Amino acid sequence: MKKSPLQRVRSEYQPKLPKALQGPVKVKLGEATESVADQEEIKKLFPHTYGMPVVQFESTDEPERVEEPFNVGIILSGGQAPGGHNVVSGIFDGLKRLNKENRLYGFLMGPSGFINHQYMELTAGYIKEYRNTGGFDIIGSGRTKLETPEQFEEGLKVLRELNIKALVIIGGDDSNTNAAVLAEYYQNIGAGVQVIGVPKTIDGDLKNKWIETSFGFDTACKVYSEVIGNIQRDCNSAKKYYHFIKLMGRSASHIALECALETQPNVCLISEEVLAKRMTLDNIVSYLCYVIAERAKLGWNFGTVLVPEGLIEFIPSMKDLISELNDVLAEKGGELEGLEPHEKLEKIEKMLSPANADLYKSLPRHIARQLSLERDSHGNVQVSLIETESLLSEMVAKRLAEMKENGQYAGKFSAQHHFFGYEGRCADPTNFDADYTYALGFNAAMLINAGLTGYMSSVRNLTEKSEEWIAGGIPITMMMNMEKRHGHMKPVIQKALVNLNGRPYLKYASMRETLALNTLYQYPGPIQYFGPSEICDRPSMTLLLEHDKEV
Repeated sequence: MKKSPLQRVRSEYQPKLPKALQGPVKVKLGEATESVADQEEIKKLFPHTYGMPVVQFESTDEPERVEEPFNVGIILSGGQAPGGHNVVSGIFDGLKRLNKENRLYGFLMGPSGFINHQYMELTAGYIKEYRNTGGFDIIGSGRTKLETPEQFEEGLKVLRELNIKALVIIGGDDSNTNAAVLAEYYQNIGAGVQVIGVPKTIDGDLKNKWIETSFGFDTACKVYSEVIGNIQRDCNSAKKYYHFIKLMGRSASHIALECALETQPNVCLISEEVLAKRMTLDNIVSYLCYVIAERAKLGWNFGTVLVPEGLIEFIPSMKDLISELNDVLAEKGGELEGLEPHEKLEKIEKMLSPANADLYKSLPRHIARQLSLERDSHGNVQVSLIETESLLSEMVAKRLAEMKENGQYAGKFSAQHHFFGYEGRCADPTNFDADYTYALGFNAAMLINAGLTGYMSSVRNLTEKSEEWIAGGIPITMMMNMEKRHGHMKPVIQKALVNLNGRPYLKYASMRETLALNTLYQYPGPIQYFGPSEICDRPSMTLLLEHDKEV
């Protein structure tokens, strides 16, 4: 494979490890844990892996405990995130440090490779080609959900065939929920297989006290912020367009908020705020029109608006509609198969409660169709397919036309639409993500060597120098609660939403009116890999603010 000049130089970068992982480690046990909610239900579902302690690794002069050589399998699950290849590299290097005879196998194209026995051994030469690169193409990823005993048993066959002692699942909240279920199942039947999770998602909604950020968030936000800055430079040059920019983040607005802090757009909608204030679609449109009209008075008929991907699910009335649509599609999907689009919409309307049916009928037909598409493998609306940015600009244009007729608006309005998603998912990781992911992987190897199962790799204290990061693991069950999926209550990792009392949100809120009525764009520029540490190794503004650091 021919490499670009940057790839060749970047491949030589050696990620930094926390001091605790640089030599032999010993395990320090913390207190017993419990789930964040629904303790009795979670404990009943996970009798073998519930209540385990948090563990922390500390340096020791004693030699590392290594018995016979052992094999490990890995699965890349769900959407891609920058740094996944360095997780694999870290696991490999950690295993080889423990014992040169240890071997690493990758299951191809995600969980389906595990079930269908499609795999390859990952060797030093093969892994070398992928160090510090973006993407998941080292073995591929997939969204097959691991949830049935039949799948677990099928996977167990290949684990035994390859003499694999531990399985590492690299994924988001749903994938790590699967890891917890798999760990419990194998413990229950005495399979002798450990399961470890690694926190991955660019959305940033897999975090807590022990998981300070999910990997990939830092890189993706810096990629999006660079492009938003470029658009804002063009916007301020041409002075004739409003750019509605939708950003990834189905269940939380962390990406939109981070990009707003980095680029200072005129408007950034925060889904969690919309829900807390019980704002309607009309409220949102009214606010946007207010900003546009006020800027027009200053002679500015241009601006930027950041829209979280999952916004539509946070508008209370829309949230109720989507919840009922989820139930209808889960329970009566068979009746809708094969119908023409207009017939399907009419049939769905009759299945909904009166209030939701009225709202459904009031939506533009293309939005109603998008809301009625088949759910993903986890039962979620495929919000990336809903053109929320287009819906908002259409409604804004209509309202502004009415305001113009009434003499309330004298400007010009022309919209451009963007959706930034895939652009950030497979970028070469920032120095922060390259170091963090390598540490997460190396740490996972130490968790396996400690004999643990049902744990997630945890590396924290992330706003300090990497040598001072704290490595260890937390039971996955401590992050879980019960939620409704496919019409049934199921245990899942609780999503971390934007905290409206947290410093990142309050920082943006303090600037919001000034940014709306002025043009104070920031242009972050491209990711820097070489140069001063304050530029190249800087964590996200969200992480810095959450740890009371200056930005």
